[in-house]
Amino acid sequence: MGFLDTLLGRSKPAKPDLDRLFALPSAAITLQASTGYAPAGVGSVCFATVEGTASAELRQELRDLLDAVPDAPSVELTHDEYGYTWLVSHHTPEDLPSLVNDLHAVNTTLQDNGFGSQLLCSLAAFRNPSARPLALIYLYKRGTFYPFAPLPGQRRNNHLEFQVKDLLREDLPLEPDLTRWFPVWGAPGL
Repeated sequence: MGFLDTLLGRSKPAKPDLDRLFALPSAAITLQASTGYAPAGVGSVCFATVEGTASAELRQELRDLLDAVPDAPSVELTHDEYGYTWLVSHHTPEDLPSLVNDLHAVNTTLQDNGFGSQLLCSLAAFRNPSARPLALIYLYKRGTFYPFAPLPGQRRNNHLEFQVKDLLREDLPLEPDLTRWFPVWGAPGL
Protein backbone atom coordinates (compact mmCIF):
# COMPACT_ATOMS: atom_id res chain seq x y z
CA MET A 1 0.00 0.00 0.00
CA GLY A 2 1.43 3.34 -1.01
CA PHE A 3 1.42 6.75 0.59
CA LEU A 4 -1.40 8.00 -1.67
CA ASP A 5 -3.55 5.00 -0.75
CA THR A 6 -3.05 5.77 2.93
CA LEU A 7 -3.81 9.45 2.42
CA LEU A 8 -7.03 8.67 0.51
CA GLY A 9 -8.16 6.03 2.99
CA ARG A 10 -7.83 3.09 0.59
CA SER A 11 -6.71 -0.28 1.80
CA LYS A 12 -5.69 -3.50 0.14
CA PRO A 13 -8.44 -6.07 -0.04
CA ALA A 14 -7.98 -9.09 2.19
CA LYS A 15 -6.77 -12.20 0.43
CA PRO A 16 -9.06 -15.19 0.56
CA ASP A 17 -8.14 -17.65 3.27
CA LEU A 18 -10.25 -20.72 2.66
CA ASP A 19 -9.01 -22.31 5.88
CA ARG A 20 -11.22 -19.81 7.71
CA LEU A 21 -14.15 -22.03 6.71
CA PHE A 22 -12.89 -24.58 9.26
CA ALA A 23 -13.90 -22.19 12.05
CA LEU A 24 -17.60 -22.78 11.27
CA PRO A 25 -18.08 -25.87 13.50
CA SER A 26 -16.85 -24.06 16.63
CA ALA A 27 -18.89 -20.97 15.70
CA ALA A 28 -21.92 -23.26 15.31
CA ILE A 29 -21.53 -24.41 18.92
CA THR A 30 -21.53 -20.79 20.13
CA LEU A 31 -24.49 -19.96 17.90
CA GLN A 32 -26.58 -22.92 19.05
CA ALA A 33 -25.82 -22.40 22.73
CA SER A 34 -26.72 -18.71 22.59
CA THR A 35 -29.58 -18.53 20.10
CA GLY A 36 -30.89 -22.06 19.48
CA TYR A 37 -29.87 -21.93 15.80
CA ALA A 38 -28.40 -25.31 14.82
CA PRO A 39 -26.81 -26.50 11.57
CA ALA A 40 -29.38 -27.41 8.94
CA GLY A 41 -27.10 -29.82 7.07
CA VAL A 42 -26.99 -27.70 3.92
CA GLY A 43 -24.19 -25.61 2.52
CA SER A 44 -23.45 -24.13 -0.87
CA VAL A 45 -20.84 -22.37 -2.94
CA CYS A 46 -21.91 -19.62 -5.33
CA PHE A 47 -19.87 -18.74 -8.39
CA ALA A 48 -20.39 -16.85 -11.62
CA THR A 49 -21.22 -19.23 -14.42
CA VAL A 50 -18.51 -19.66 -16.99
CA GLU A 51 -19.40 -21.17 -20.32
CA GLY A 52 -17.25 -23.43 -22.42
CA THR A 53 -15.38 -26.70 -22.28
CA ALA A 54 -13.24 -25.74 -19.28
CA SER A 55 -16.34 -24.94 -17.26
CA ALA A 56 -18.05 -28.24 -18.18
CA GLU A 57 -14.91 -30.16 -17.24
CA LEU A 58 -14.68 -28.25 -13.96
CA ARG A 59 -18.31 -29.01 -13.07
CA GLN A 60 -17.66 -32.69 -13.73
CA GLU A 61 -14.48 -32.57 -11.63
CA LEU A 62 -16.45 -31.03 -8.75
CA ARG A 63 -19.12 -33.73 -8.98
CA ASP A 64 -16.46 -36.46 -9.12
CA LEU A 65 -14.64 -34.93 -6.15
CA LEU A 66 -17.74 -34.95 -3.96
CA ASP A 67 -19.03 -38.31 -5.25
CA ALA A 68 -15.70 -39.92 -4.29
CA VAL A 69 -16.45 -39.34 -0.61
CA PRO A 70 -17.61 -42.49 1.22
CA ASP A 71 -21.26 -42.21 2.22
CA ALA A 72 -21.45 -39.39 -0.30
CA PRO A 73 -23.78 -36.55 0.52
CA SER A 74 -26.39 -35.38 -1.90
CA VAL A 75 -24.80 -32.81 -4.20
CA GLU A 76 -26.56 -30.72 -6.80
CA LEU A 77 -25.78 -27.88 -9.18
CA THR A 78 -28.45 -25.22 -9.51
CA HIS A 79 -28.69 -21.84 -11.22
CA ASP A 80 -30.41 -18.81 -9.77
CA GLU A 81 -32.38 -16.11 -11.54
CA TYR A 82 -29.30 -13.87 -11.65
CA GLY A 83 -27.26 -16.38 -13.66
CA TYR A 84 -25.07 -17.64 -10.82
CA THR A 85 -24.32 -21.31 -10.23
CA TRP A 86 -24.72 -22.85 -6.78
CA LEU A 87 -23.14 -26.15 -5.87
CA VAL A 88 -25.22 -27.41 -2.96
CA SER A 89 -24.13 -30.12 -0.54
CA HIS A 90 -26.43 -31.90 1.91
CA HIS A 91 -25.29 -33.71 5.06
CA THR A 92 -26.97 -34.66 8.28
CA PRO A 93 -27.26 -31.61 10.54
CA GLU A 94 -24.85 -33.22 13.01
CA ASP A 95 -22.12 -33.51 10.36
CA LEU A 96 -21.17 -29.86 9.92
CA PRO A 97 -17.43 -30.68 9.73
CA SER A 98 -18.01 -32.83 6.61
CA LEU A 99 -20.15 -30.10 5.09
CA VAL A 100 -17.37 -27.59 5.72
CA ASN A 101 -14.90 -30.00 4.10
CA ASP A 102 -17.14 -30.07 1.00
CA LEU A 103 -17.32 -26.26 0.87
CA HIS A 104 -13.55 -26.01 1.25
CA ALA A 105 -12.92 -28.65 -1.43
CA VAL A 106 -15.22 -26.94 -3.94
CA ASN A 107 -13.70 -23.50 -3.31
CA THR A 108 -10.17 -24.90 -3.55
CA THR A 109 -10.91 -26.79 -6.76
CA LEU A 110 -12.38 -23.69 -8.37
CA GLN A 111 -9.47 -21.56 -7.20
CA ASP A 112 -6.83 -24.08 -8.29
CA ASN A 113 -8.38 -24.37 -11.75
CA GLY A 114 -8.19 -20.63 -12.36
CA PHE A 115 -11.80 -19.80 -11.48
CA GLY A 116 -11.07 -17.96 -8.23
CA SER A 117 -12.25 -14.70 -9.75
CA GLN A 118 -15.65 -16.33 -10.37
CA LEU A 119 -16.15 -17.31 -6.70
CA LEU A 120 -18.64 -15.13 -4.83
CA CYS A 121 -19.52 -16.72 -1.53
CA SER A 122 -20.14 -19.88 0.44
CA LEU A 123 -22.87 -20.36 2.97
CA ALA A 124 -23.79 -22.72 5.75
CA ALA A 125 -27.47 -22.85 6.68
CA PHE A 126 -28.87 -22.95 10.20
CA ARG A 127 -32.38 -23.28 11.63
CA ASN A 128 -33.89 -22.49 15.00
CA PRO A 129 -36.53 -24.70 16.70
CA SER A 130 -39.24 -22.73 14.85
CA ALA A 131 -37.52 -23.56 11.51
CA ARG A 132 -36.49 -19.93 10.90
CA PRO A 133 -33.47 -19.82 8.57
CA LEU A 134 -30.12 -18.17 9.15
CA ALA A 135 -26.95 -18.39 7.07
CA LEU A 136 -23.35 -17.70 7.84
CA ILE A 137 -21.91 -16.44 4.59
CA TYR A 138 -18.23 -16.45 3.68
CA LEU A 139 -17.22 -13.75 1.20
CA TYR A 140 -14.46 -15.30 -0.89
CA LYS A 141 -12.85 -12.07 -2.06
CA ARG A 142 -12.91 -10.51 1.42
CA GLY A 143 -12.01 -13.54 3.54
CA THR A 144 -14.78 -12.63 6.00
CA PHE A 145 -18.15 -13.88 7.21
CA TYR A 146 -21.48 -12.23 7.87
CA PRO A 147 -24.87 -13.47 9.07
CA PHE A 148 -27.94 -13.34 6.86
CA ALA A 149 -31.37 -13.83 8.46
CA PRO A 150 -34.10 -13.72 5.82
CA LEU A 151 -37.75 -13.15 6.65
CA PRO A 152 -40.79 -13.71 4.43
CA GLY A 153 -41.38 -11.01 1.82
CA GLN A 154 -37.68 -10.39 1.15
CA ARG A 155 -37.12 -8.73 4.48
CA ARG A 156 -34.24 -9.29 6.88
CA ASN A 157 -34.09 -9.79 10.60
CA ASN A 158 -31.45 -7.14 11.23
CA HIS A 159 -31.73 -7.54 14.99
CA LEU A 160 -30.76 -11.22 14.74
CA GLU A 161 -27.95 -10.46 12.28
CA PHE A 162 -26.39 -7.95 14.69
CA GLN A 163 -26.93 -10.32 17.63
CA VAL A 164 -25.09 -13.08 15.73
CA LYS A 165 -22.34 -10.65 14.75
CA ASP A 166 -21.77 -9.81 18.41
CA LEU A 167 -21.88 -13.48 19.45
CA LEU A 168 -19.41 -14.73 16.86
CA ARG A 169 -16.84 -11.95 16.86
CA GLU A 170 -14.38 -14.21 18.72
CA ASP A 171 -15.11 -17.27 16.53
CA LEU A 172 -15.07 -15.90 12.98
CA PRO A 173 -13.46 -13.04 11.04
CA LEU A 174 -16.57 -10.92 10.50
CA GLU A 175 -17.08 -8.44 7.68
CA PRO A 176 -16.86 -4.95 9.21
CA ASP A 177 -18.37 -3.16 6.19
CA LEU A 178 -22.14 -3.61 6.57
CA THR A 179 -22.69 -2.53 2.95
CA ARG A 180 -21.10 -5.84 1.97
CA TRP A 181 -23.68 -7.86 3.89
CA PHE A 182 -25.53 -8.68 0.69
CA PRO A 183 -28.86 -10.46 0.87
CA VAL A 184 -28.81 -13.80 -0.94
CA TRP A 185 -32.54 -14.12 -1.51
CA GLY A 186 -33.54 -17.62 -2.56
CA ALA A 187 -30.12 -19.12 -1.91
CA PRO A 188 -30.22 -22.92 -1.84
CA GLY A 189 -30.65 -24.20 1.69
CA LEU A 190 -32.47 -21.14 2.96
